[in-house]
Amino acid sequence: MLATGDLFVEVYVLIDDALQSGAVRIPARPGPAPACTDAEVLTIALVRHLLGRASESAFLAEVRRDWRHFFPALPAQSEFNRRVRWLWGAWEALRAQLAARVPRDAWQQIDTTAVPVKHPSRVRGPDGWDGPGDLHAGFGRDAAHAEWFYGFRLALQTDLDSRLVRGWGLVPAAVDERAVADALLQAHCPAGMLLDRGFVGARWATEHAHRGTRVVLTPSRAARRHVPAALRRSVAVLRNRIETTIGEITEHLGLARHRAKTFWGLLTRTAGTILAHTILRLALV
Repeated sequence: MLATGDLFVEVYVLIDDALQSGAVRIPARPGPAPACTDAEVLTIALVRHLLGRASESAFLAEVRRDWRHFFPALPAQSEFNRRVRWLWGAWEALRAQLAARVPRDAWQQIDTTAVPVKHPSRVRGPDGWDGPGDLHAGFGRDAAHAEWFYGFRLALQTDLDSRLVRGWGLVPAAVDERAVADALLQAHCPAGMLLDRGFVGARWATEHAHRGTRVVLTPSRAARRHVPAALRRSVAVLRNRIETTIGEITEHLGLARHRAKTFWGLLTRTAGTILAHTILRLALV
């Protein structure tokens, strides 16, 4: 990755070009234009995600101390946080625009991962972790760590080859992953999907086959005894690609340490982290 100063410049040019060209549109809002532009606010926040910094206030203090010559009108942390949350849709629009530069893989992968918002032992009734519609934080089982969690799940749809994120969403902690896949695939029917055992369902697979999508599941423990070792290894390698992507987003880029206090803060952090992952996959910085 670039040095921090060069990273600020490259990210600012990327965002400002998208805003100036109209490729990414920000709704007009009343009042005078802020001294620190939307492009500057988005740049600072996105660089934080690219660097995997957990604390927004600490990173703003670093920018104010070391990079004030780039951002002379840097707002206070509370105002900065409000503006980033208001602008989160620009990140998702930019991610979609950048990903569209690369043709979709014929084969896709879909999976979900736990996004805790508090320790289960600290849950005491309604707590305000509410999203749009009927989306609320809840209890779910994190199979990867063999433990229960309280929060949401991050659902990801990725290319099998390039590992680019093609679709995502925050969904309930206890959810039918097949319903999640249906929602992610509404606008696109890939030639095939390589999925784990959480998507088992003959009727569901047949419905997607009628739409032109072949569903391939990783073999069960019993079935693996009848699959050649070379084929088992190949399937495992391919299946692990989405696990690698999840690890990059949650651990390397820090979404597991999101520190959000509300659903909308979590949504903003997630959108910025996935955009950062897309930029890194495309080697734009």
